[in-house]
Amino acid sequence: MSRLTHIHAPDGVAPATAYTHVVTGTGRLVAVSGQLALDERGELVGAGDAAAQAMRVFENLRRCLAAAGATFDDVIKLTYFVTDTAHMPAVRAARDAYLDPERLPAASAVQVAALVSPEFLMEIEALAVVPDEATAGA
Repeated sequence: MSRLTHIHAPDGVAPATAYTHVVTGTGRLVAVSGQLALDERGELVGAGDAAAQAMRVFENLRRCLAAAGATFDDVIKLTYFVTDTAHMPAVRAARDAYLDPERLPAASAVQVAALVSPEFLMEIEALAVVPDEATAGA
């Protein structure tokens, strides 16, 4: 049995599309700060290209999760900050390359006036729940 439960349509709430309304789980919480489209040298990846930036952001998220002993299978919540909602199809395509579209986490998407620097088109943060020592073998 999975340690995460996905509730797509709570009573009285319209069914979720492209996200899950509620995800519950047991284990250790992992919070990943908002990631930008920066490579390992701190250089921008994909200037003006939402698809390239989204792929790099998800790769950075993957690496951060791995550093905490987590994978995208452990993610319970993603928060997207985009400078233009027109970037969301690129974000979803990158997300679907890294996450199982049948087990999507809860999510929020927010259009912002700007990020820390104008060349960034998006910033994405994640919350994950990984098995702790007590639940790893359960």
